[in-house]
Amino acid sequence: MFDLRPVIYVIGLLVAVLGATMLLPFLVDLAEGRGEWHVFLQASILTMFIGGLAALAASSSLTDRLSLQQTFLLTTGVWAALPVFGAIPFMLGATEASFTDAYFEAMSGMTTTGSTVFSGLDDLPKGILLWRGLLQWLGGIGIIVVAMVFLPELRVGGMQIFRSEAFETMGKILPRATQIASSISTIYVAITLLCVLSYVLCGMNLFDATVHAFTTVSTGGFSNYDASFGTFSGPAEYVASVFMLLAAMPFVRYVQMLNGHHTALFQDVQVRGFLWTIAVLVVGTTVTLLWIFPHHPEQAVREALFNITSIISGTGYASVDYMEWGAFLISVFFFIGLIGGCAGSTACSVKIFRYQLLFASIRTQLKRIRSPHGVFIPRYDGRPIGDDVMSSVISFFVFFVVLLGLFSVALAMTGLDFITSLSSAATALANIGPGLGDQVGPSGNFAGLNDTAKWLMSFAMLMGRLELLAVLALFSIRFWRA
Repeated sequence: MFDLRPVIYVIGLLVAVLGATMLLPFLVDLAEGRGEWHVFLQASILTMFIGGLAALAASSSLTDRLSLQQTFLLTTGVWAALPVFGAIPFMLGATEASFTDAYFEAMSGMTTTGSTVFSGLDDLPKGILLWRGLLQWLGGIGIIVVAMVFLPELRVGGMQIFRSEAFETMGKILPRATQIASSISTIYVAITLLCVLSYVLCGMNLFDATVHAFTTVSTGGFSNYDASFGTFSGPAEYVASVFMLLAAMPFVRYVQMLNGHHTALFQDVQVRGFLWTIAVLVVGTTVTLLWIFPHHPEQAVREALFNITSIISGTGYASVDYMEWGAFLISVFFFIGLIGGCAGSTACSVKIFRYQLLFASIRTQLKRIRSPHGVFIPRYDGRPIGDDVMSSVISFFVFFVVLLGLFSVALAMTGLDFITSLSSAATALANIGPGLGDQVGPSGNFAGLNDTAKWLMSFAMLMGRLELLAVLALFSIRFWRA
């Protein structure tokens, strides 16, 4: 019989940790003296109580082994449950959000999507702004652990190709998750602190620097201002670009570099592919801006670098309204959002390694067509690509396109226009942040969407963050009978 208790135990512990984290914005609001501190104190007590009670009730089943079904359910359950509790401060606090809006915002935060339903951010209490940043920061470290521990084990979307990466001898799945989280968290915190310091040196106050560091390193994109990163022009855009790039790299390579493999990062084929892709896009966008629009060369480079990096990494910051850049660049921004960063990073979307695997397969097929009697094997980073990996990758692409179409149609059925429906589906499924158009574009937000559309997008964010198949498997009767 399927035992839910190990899943409930882990989810309960994480909910309790989330409740403890609410004490940080409680302290900030208490220091600010705006009278909102009681919101986070109440939410913290309630969340820790429920999480602790659930963990205590299921503690008798404590084990370091999880079945395949339990692992799938745990992976999805964590990302579905935590936003429920993360939404509480939005409902009780100054935003006075409905449960739909609060859950949407919390899901967008935990999945590091960056889409928001809130406006008037400039005037919100600091506690709420910090909580939005913390949700994304926690979601960023969480998804790295999931990507390095759970998804390779679950063979989701070709992630099994990374099963032998760095942590293959760490033992059973829960102890391994703890060890990987410990190793990566140190690096994650160090990069965040360095980002805070860099932002302060660029002229941000400490609070803005901290929150924006949280949302930069997590490639989440929540800002303290309605104008997003357009509030900070100049050197801060270069700093943000650097840290978005660092966050979109595989964190396991940083661990290897600290362990003495100093060239591990740039020996990674997906890192090289990712950097080359950004370089080509930045050069092309810069040339286009200089050719069509009256831009100063430095401004063109800065805006191209920042906004290309922001969208391709899934951060979703915007320093300008690129909807005014013309149809060609708008199309470019739509499609690069479907590329994504590296596996094992905080970045989202399809991921660069899947495109590399797909192109490797296409090249092999072309060779077989030219030389029918030849023996050609697709390779990735010098290693042969197994049939199971290619099958998983192709399945991922098919599911992604099908789900993009289904969510677009579903959103259109709620009354949204074509551009809003398509870009909202894409930004949710790829966890990018802003969509296209006047309503959900970089100068707008998602507040105007109806509740049905927001719930559809919340579900799409969950699916996109967990690589689609990890969620879809739960709806298979055969999977539960296995």
